[in-house]
Amino acid sequence: MTTVWLVDRQFDSKGLVRLTYATEDGERMHTKELAEQRLVTGDGVTAGREVEESALGESPADEVERFASEASKMAAEHDLDDVV
Repeated sequence: MTTVWLVDRQFDSKGLVRLTYATEDGERMHTKELAEQRLVTGDGVTAGREVEESALGESPADEVERFASEASKMAAEHDLDDVV
């Protein structure tokens, strides 16, 4: 399992939320989509997650630096299961 940290969340017009988690070096990412309603009725969005290596993809080259910065900040300020 690999630890990834929340680096981006995007809302679309169809009521979906795309959460992007990345490794602290920003090189690898994991994306999860969920219904916006789950943000209200569910357990919330956690600062980090443990994911299988096979669930990780390469981060876009133009996002690696930003993802690394955001992931490092989340890791320093939050526990993995903190709701953010």
